[in-house]
Amino acid sequence: MPQIPEKVHELTVGQLAARSGAAVSALHFYEAKGLITSRRTAGNQRRYHRDALRRVAFVRAAQRVGIPLATIREALLELPEERTPTREDWARLSERWRAELDRRIQQLNRLRDHLTDCIGCGCLSLDTCVLSNPDDVFGERLTGSRLLAERRR
Repeated sequence: MPQIPEKVHELTVGQLAARSGAAVSALHFYEAKGLITSRRTAGNQRRYHRDALRRVAFVRAAQRVGIPLATIREALLELPEERTPTREDWARLSERWRAELDRRIQQLNRLRDHLTDCIGCGCLSLDTCVLSNPDDVFGERLTGSRLLAERRR
């Protein structure tokens, strides 16, 4: 990983990409979504404050656990500009996401546990299919291929 001297307070997009492991296109996308900011030089080149490194790491860590970018953006808006997110910031902000992550984990575990049931069916029309019919919400009305035909309408 390329080292950037401490006296350098602004990074080019290439330096930020090299240090963060994010593609330049991803950094441009993050900036367009309001997750990171840059200033423009007289030659219209982007310059990122060093705190962008930690913000990119924050974004990527949150994305890895499945947090939507809009939610990440809301969290970052609570931090002062040009301040590196701290461990305490991460703990406080990520605590809000815990219940949603627990719900998703529970749902994924249920899907995993029932996945082999669907392999035998093939059409995903089992009476209690957790893939096409979570919580059997359609089971009260009808089952089988009729369900698939009704959903196409």
